[in-house]
Amino acid sequence: MTVNSSNRQSPWQLYYGPNMGYIQEQYEKFTQDPSSVDAAYQDMFRQWGPPPVTEAQAGTAGIAPATASAPDPAYYKKLVDAGKLVINIRTQGHLAANIYPLGTDSPPDTRLLEPETYNLTKEDLAAFPAALIWEDAPESIKNGWEAIQELKRVYTQSFGFEFGHIHAEDERNWLTRQAETGMAAKPLSSKERTDLLKRLMEVENFESFLHRSFAGKKWFSLEGNDALVPMLDEIVREVAHDGAKNIMMGMAHRGRLNVLAHVLGKPYSKIFTEFLHAPHKEPSEGSAGINFGWTDDVKYHLGAHRSVKAGETVETRITLANNPSHLEYVNPVVQGFARAAQDDRTAAGYPTTDFEAAACVVMHGDAAFAGEGIVAESLNFKKLIGYENGGTFHIIVNNRIGFTTHSSDSRSTYYASDLAKGFNIPIVHVNADDPEACLAIVRMACEYRHKFKKDFLIDLIGYRRNGHNETDDPDVTSPLVYQKQRKHPTAGTQYAEALKRRGLVTEEQVAKMKEEIVAKLQEALEEAKRPQEAGAKSLPAAVSDAPPRRRSANTATAVPLANLKAINDELLKWPEGFNVYGKLDRILKRRAAMLDEGGKVDWGHAEALAFATILADGKPIRVSGQDSERGTFAHRNLVMHDTVTGQKFCPLHVMPQAKASFAIYNSPLSEESVLGFEYGYNVYSPETLTIWEAQFGDFVNAAQVVIDQFISSGRDKWSEFSSLVMLLPHGYEGQGPEHSSARLERFLQQAANENWTVANLTSASQYFHLLRRQSMLSETVEAKPLIMMSPKSLLRNPKVASDPSAFSDGSFLPVLEQPGLGGKPEAVERLIFCSGKIAIDLDTAIDAYKEDLSWLHIARIEQLYPFPKVEIERLITRFPNLKEILWVQEEPQNMGAWNFVEPRLTARAPKEVPVRYVGRQKRSSPATGFTEVHQQEQQRIIAGAFDRSSLTSKGKSREPQSAR
Repeated sequence: MTVNSSNRQSPWQLYYGPNMGYIQEQYEKFTQDPSSVDAAYQDMFRQWGPPPVTEAQAGTAGIAPATASAPDPAYYKKLVDAGKLVINIRTQGHLAANIYPLGTDSPPDTRLLEPETYNLTKEDLAAFPAALIWEDAPESIKNGWEAIQELKRVYTQSFGFEFGHIHAEDERNWLTRQAETGMAAKPLSSKERTDLLKRLMEVENFESFLHRSFAGKKWFSLEGNDALVPMLDEIVREVAHDGAKNIMMGMAHRGRLNVLAHVLGKPYSKIFTEFLHAPHKEPSEGSAGINFGWTDDVKYHLGAHRSVKAGETVETRITLANNPSHLEYVNPVVQGFARAAQDDRTAAGYPTTDFEAAACVVMHGDAAFAGEGIVAESLNFKKLIGYENGGTFHIIVNNRIGFTTHSSDSRSTYYASDLAKGFNIPIVHVNADDPEACLAIVRMACEYRHKFKKDFLIDLIGYRRNGHNETDDPDVTSPLVYQKQRKHPTAGTQYAEALKRRGLVTEEQVAKMKEEIVAKLQEALEEAKRPQEAGAKSLPAAVSDAPPRRRSANTATAVPLANLKAINDELLKWPEGFNVYGKLDRILKRRAAMLDEGGKVDWGHAEALAFATILADGKPIRVSGQDSERGTFAHRNLVMHDTVTGQKFCPLHVMPQAKASFAIYNSPLSEESVLGFEYGYNVYSPETLTIWEAQFGDFVNAAQVVIDQFISSGRDKWSEFSSLVMLLPHGYEGQGPEHSSARLERFLQQAANENWTVANLTSASQYFHLLRRQSMLSETVEAKPLIMMSPKSLLRNPKVASDPSAFSDGSFLPVLEQPGLGGKPEAVERLIFCSGKIAIDLDTAIDAYKEDLSWLHIARIEQLYPFPKVEIERLITRFPNLKEILWVQEEPQNMGAWNFVEPRLTARAPKEVPVRYVGRQKRSSPATGFTEVHQQEQQRIIAGAFDRSSLTSKGKSREPQSAR
């Protein structure tokens, strides 16, 4: 039934126990001074009089209890339903919000936002005090009806809030209060409004000028989401005010030129020059070579840097990361930039992280945000200890279409942003045609990050004024959308009209603004048209603050034995009372004697010694991977766990020789995002020896885009110097197709212009020296990534362990010769080249070989790229009676190093000496899944290598031999 004014129940029926006591206390204050209590209670006391006295209170006070009629269940029902209505307005109000500039073809179901759905009338709601409906209602709101109307207005404006999925109550309450009361208290000033109008006009006229001046070109304009630029301006102002010295930005190509011009300050003339003088790149988005060793990239992939003064002494550096057309793959890279800028790596232990020192802004496409898995992988960094950055600003530059694909075809979710709900990220959808609303949301996002140090997502919903690019005809696939869009005024036009109505600007002032902007653009175009000096094209600026040195100062990697022993002692110490796992205790104690005379240093300990000596040199180290603290194969154990308390301890953090930080993290189960993050971290902090380790080398398949687009080509495309180390466990041990091959052939196929080093080592000391060399080359123009086929079973193979003297007196050798062979050069008829584990298999076979092997020599190519030409040539010329050269490998013939080394060996072999192959036959799968088959194949390879009867006579060539 309907509760009307004649039979409504007193609100005192809702209070009992301590709550009733509180109400009575408030009433006593009211009788003494009405203004001393909340306005809502003032209204209640005036309307309903004093609250009743309970029987217990009456007996204590010696007075008669107040009488009241029995509670009306209908009253409670109405109040509960009113509560449901409020909850649904808060959680579902975004469905009715005005967030679509072009409207929506299928209006959502918003019945849950209407009182009628709950059988509530205006009179029902007006009977409740506003405070019962809305606890933070402004004083001007007097009753429940007014509260509901105001809440509906708040939640259905030009922004739609989604906070209901936030688990943390304090965050959810803060966000709700900000939405309902906080944002209204921060209106823009008149100057801020005119500045905003000018910015929108700069954005709009920049695009229209490009259309007029460069018809037929493409640049993926921002039109339809023009508010993005003032939003970025606002983020820069806010976070700089909070003390950020670096702001890292990542985005795809849409709108990039506008952001470069107006947020990064890239001169118009430089942008126009790239239009006028760039090589022809149609029909693909690729780029032609400009000069040897630096290929450049298309203008809408390039990044930039800008320093801005946020105050008298504070300078903030803005970096927009280079990004290929793989859209979202810059996300982890730029997050790596940010974390590197926040970490202080100058002292031993883990780096000290200051989240306020840098901020990260990532701009997404709506179709890509929902469609590309790298997004979810990167969102997962939000609160991971080794990857968090104090909150990333996510902005979906949402034009509601992906190339030609509409939202209904590109995602299964209602919003493009829905993925972020699973990571407890606040989401606000905002209408790109309401620039003031856009700035209000940015300010909320900045306050949220500052307070909670977590991510925030803004879904900037606009449209796409042109096709996928400026040469595309969108009417072919979206005729109705573009009929509507052509009649739709731009955001700048709409805002100018709004300011005219408010009397803040005149028509003449708006016209003058446009005239000045266009004149500046025209002047820049004239400058760009002037003859360019030959060869004047400059390299992109380095991402890191410190430019690379021209040459490395020192590459001597040996360390005096006394120093190594002192470090070794520290590596085997742990705090008093620390309970080391018994098995691990025995393993570690065996390392105590490894550097003594007659000792042997295994792979794991060689790595620990390398790390320790690099830290002693003052170079920080960062290691990550899915099991990096222990090592997938339990060889590292740099982080120990107390068996009683679970407390962690790392000796590299406390050894007195350490002069820089050592960070080691077990990464999430992601290859693509983690590798991208580590690349970004290393590019921004080139002094850091940054290492990513795959659980198995095969899993690097899942990171192929980062390898192709960033690691292998970043230096040539963007002048990004990286010394990132990739450890990829590789070796054929009968563990099947997914636990054998790190796809060595792919890295060799991409090897060119000395873009990286590819190694497949067989000695612990080689690993020690290579790591130290890699660290020494960082921060120089010689810095390059190191791709290493790291061992599995060889980790504990005694043939891989090295003498102590190899560390104190040796260096890295790109080619190693087999000990005990080749002593009689004139007798050698077959020279075997190999690399990696197969070399140890051959070494093991020699031990069992009873016949004379003077006719045979074996050499291990430890560094496959850059190919050791000089060392190979010297080796071959030592053997005057050579009949053939064999390449022996464990991988199938179409994989591994054969196709890479064969032409290089042939070019250096004597004319009459053929180069043959011994190994597995060609396959589509990297390895067999049957252990018995694997063993048979391996035996055939070894037998073929030692089969003297198959020797080829000089001048004759034979087909490559494979294990069948």
